[in-house]
Amino acid sequence: MARIFGIEIPNEKRIEASLPYIYGVGPQTAKRLLEQAGVDPDIRTGKLTEEQLVKIAQVITSEGILIEGDLRREKQAAMKRLTSINCYRGIRHRVGLPVRGQRTSTNARTRKGKKRTVGVKK
Repeated sequence: MARIFGIEIPNEKRIEASLPYIYGVGPQTAKRLLEQAGVDPDIRTGKLTEEQLVKIAQVITSEGILIEGDLRREKQAAMKRLTSINCYRGIRHRVGLPVRGQRTSTNARTRKGKKRTVGVKK
């Protein structure tokens, strides 16, 4: 398997489809990176030369794209900042409810978790 920044990407897929395996690189970013690196997007990852892999890594660094651990840390720091200043979004993050104005009367099951039935006493 080919490695870029210590992340293994599948050999049997096209490089355009393999790059999104890196956290922080989506399909559009992958296309743009390959265009700037001058690498054909249809080449299989296993057929890439070492120079082409290095060139892709250089383009990622020069673009200033946050990937993997750095991006996760940045997102975590942003959420921590919101919760520490006690803003509305921070409180919603802390309580585990939707943050961006979605309804919660029905739906929002992913964010709220498994349904807990509230019993009625007789």
